[in-house]
Amino acid sequence: MAVSAKDQTLTPLELEIMQVLWEQGASTVGEVQPKLKGDLAYTTVQTMLTVLLKKDKVTREPEGRAYRYRAAVSKDRATGGALKDMVKRMFGGSPEALLMALVDTRQISAEQLTRIAEQLNAQEKE
Repeated sequence: MAVSAKDQTLTPLELEIMQVLWEQGASTVGEVQPKLKGDLAYTTVQTMLTVLLKKDKVTREPEGRAYRYRAAVSKDRATGGALKDMVKRMFGGSPEALLMALVDTRQISAEQLTRIAEQLNAQEKE
C-alpha cells in the first residue's frame, strides 16, 4: 500500500519523536519514551515509531529483543517538507503570503527581515 503525500506530513507527536532521534541518534523505544512530553505508554511510542517506519522517516535494526530506530531523513529535509506543505495548504503556495502573515501578526521584526534580506543577497552572489 503506497503512502500518500498527506500521510508524509509529520504529526506533532511524530515530530517530537523525530527531534529525539535527531538529537540523541539511534535509540530504542525505551530510550525515546522518557524524552517525550507527557506520560506516554511504551506501546504508544512503539506504535508511533512503527508509523514513522512505514512513512520511511526512520529505519530500524534488531538489538536483542528490541529495535534501535534511526532517523532516515535529515532535520533540514523534514523541515523543508513541512514548510512546503504549510505554504501550499495555508498560503496558496505563496511564500510571500507566509512572510506577510508573519509581518502582519508581528511575529517577525524589521531587524529579522533585514538579516533575511542580507542572507538572500549573499546566497544570490554565490
